Amino acid sequence: MPRISDETRARRRTHILTSAWRCFALNGFQATSMDDVIAATGMSSSAVYRYFRSKDEIIDATTDEGLTRVRDDFARMATEHPVPSPTKALASVIGRLRKLAADPADDMTRIAMQTWAEALRRPALHDRARALHNQALDHLTALAARWLDNGHLAPGANPRDTAATFFTVMQGVIVYHHLVEDLSLDELLHGLSALGRAVAPESADAGTSPNKPLAAKG
Repeated sequence: MPRISDETRARRRTHILTSAWRCFALNGFQATSMDDVIAATGMSSSAVYRYFRSKDEIIDATTDEGLTRVRDDFARMATEHPVPSPTKALASVIGRLRKLAADPADDMTRIAMQTWAEALRRPALHDRARALHNQALDHLTALAARWLDNGHLAPGANPRDTAATFFTVMQGVIVYHHLVEDLSLDELLHGLSALGRAVAPESADAGTSPNKPLAAKG
C-alpha cells in the first residue's frame, strides 16, 4: 500500500473536520452521531476512525481549531503597524462574526456556543478551552497595552481588564445574535460609550465588591 503523504493526511483530516462542523452547526453536538459525520465525509468508517477515534476527539479538535483562529487573529492585530484602534479592532471582530454567521450550515459561532456548554460537561474540554482562551487573552492584552501606549486608553487603564472586557463583549455579540437579534456595530459602540461614561469601579453597589469575581474559579 502506497504511503500517504503528510499533505494528503492533513487534507483528509481537514475534510473530516469541516464535514463534522456542518453537522454540528445544523444539529448540535449531542444530536450528531459518528455515523452522521462519516456519511457527511463520503469516506469509509475505517478511514474516518483512522483520524478520529470518537466524536469527543472531533469536538476537541473543533475547539482547538476555533479558538486557535481567535487567538491568531488577536496575535495578528497585536503586531500590526499602525496598531488598529479599539473601534477598528471591534469592527474587525464584528465583521468576522457576521461572515461566519452568513451560512447556518457553516456557522462556527453556533459551534462556539455548543462548545461553551460542552466544556461545562467535560472537565478535560473545559481545561483545553480555558488554556486556549487564556492564550487569546494574552495576545489581546498585548494589543490593549499598545492602545495604552498610543493614547487610545486613558492613562492608568489596565490592559488585562480591557482585554477581558473586549473578549466578553465579543462572546456576548455571538449570544445576542443567536438568541435575540443582530446588533449593529453602531449600536454596540453607542452602548459601550454610554456604559463607559456611566460605570466606574467605585460605583459598584448591591453588596458586590468591584474586585470580587462573579463566582469562584474552578
